[in-house]
Amino acid sequence: MWTKLVPVTALIASVALTGGTAYAAPTTPVGGEALGSRGLVAPAGVKKPPKSKATSYVIADADTGEVLAAKDPHGRYLPASTLKTLTALTLIQKLDKNRKVRPSHNACNQEGSAVGLTPKVTYKIDDLFKALMMSSGNDAAMALAEANGSLAQTMTDMNAEAKRLQANDTVAKTPSGLDKPGQSSSAYDLALIARAGLANPDFRRYISTKTAKFPAPKGYYEISNHNKLLWRYNGMVGVKNGWTSKAQASFVGAATRGGHTVVVSIMRHEGGFWDEVTSLLDWGFSVRGKVTPVGRLVDPLPASALAAPQPSAGAPNASASPAVSVTPAVQPPLLDTAASKQTDSTKTVGSLVIGGGLLFGLIWLGYGIRRKRGRSRT
Repeated sequence: MWTKLVPVTALIASVALTGGTAYAAPTTPVGGEALGSRGLVAPAGVKKPPKSKATSYVIADADTGEVLAAKDPHGRYLPASTLKTLTALTLIQKLDKNRKVRPSHNACNQEGSAVGLTPKVTYKIDDLFKALMMSSGNDAAMALAEANGSLAQTMTDMNAEAKRLQANDTVAKTPSGLDKPGQSSSAYDLALIARAGLANPDFRRYISTKTAKFPAPKGYYEISNHNKLLWRYNGMVGVKNGWTSKAQASFVGAATRGGHTVVVSIMRHEGGFWDEVTSLLDWGFSVRGKVTPVGRLVDPLPASALAAPQPSAGAPNASASPAVSVTPAVQPPLLDTAASKQTDSTKTVGSLVIGGGLLFGLIWLGYGIRRKRGRSRT
C-alpha cells in the first residue's frame, strides 16, 4: 500500500528563497499603501505628471516628505552611479574631510568613470568627495572605501545606513554603483537618501559645486559636475546621475524655488532624460501644497530601533483614497522578483533543500517499487 507523500513544493520554495526562515511580506509598503503600486500613482483633481520614459520615478516635496506622484516607486533596479549618494552620505559622517590619503593601485585602476587618481598624489578626503559626486569617479569611490578601513567595512556601513534610513529596497554591493549581482535600489529609496543628504551641509556642497580644481602630480586640473541641470534649471541644487548598459540611465535631483525644495528620482530610462526631469520638477512645484500626497518619504529610524525587527513603516494616512489615482503598471520591475532577492548563501541553502527533497522522493519511490515487486513474488 502506498503512503501519500505530503506536497513540499511550497515549503521548498519558501525555504530556498528565505534561507531557511519563514517569509512574510510586509502588509504596507514603506511610505504608504498606494506606493505599493507598480503603475502610476498621482493625486486626483490635477493634471497628471508629464509622461516619462523612465520605468520608475518619484516626485516628492523634500521639506515635508510628501510624495506628490510616483510610478513603480518600490520597484528594485540596478542603481548605477546614483548609489554614490549612499556612499557619500555614509562616509561623510565617518571621515575627516581634511585628512590626507594616498590611493592604492587598486583604487586608481577601477573601471568605468574616473577622476584620474594616481598613487603619486596625496589627496584630501574633501577632494575625493568632490571627485565622487561631481565627476562620478569610481576610483574616488574605492579610495574613500579604503580610507574607511576596507571595502568590506564600507559595504557593511552603507547597508546599515540604508536600513537606518528605511531604504529597504537598497542593497549595496559596491561603493561606486558598478553593476554587481544582488545590488539594487528603487526610485523611492533614491529620493529618501537624497532628502537625508540635503540636510548635510557637506553633502549639499559637493552636489551643488559646478567646477573645482583637483590635485594633479604637477599642479591641478579642473573637474566639472556631470549634472547638466546645474547649468540649465533655475534653482537646481544638484544630486547625482548614473548610467551602465545594464542599469540604463538613472537620476536623482533636487531644486529649490520660493523657499521650497522638490526631489525627483528616475530609474531605468533609455537616456536623454534631462528635459523630462525638468518637466517633472516643474509639475512638482506647481502642485506641492495643493494636493493630497500619495505617500510619504519616511524619517530615519532612531538608533534604539535599529537592533529590533521593524513593523511596517507605511504611513496610515498615505493609503489609496478617492484623492489618489492609481494606474496599473505596463511592465514589471527588472529586479523585483523572488529569484533576484537571493543571496549566494540562500541559493546554496535552497539548492541543498531542493536536492534533499528530490533525493527523498527518489528513495521513497524505489522503496514502493521494491515492496510492490516483493508482493507479486510471494
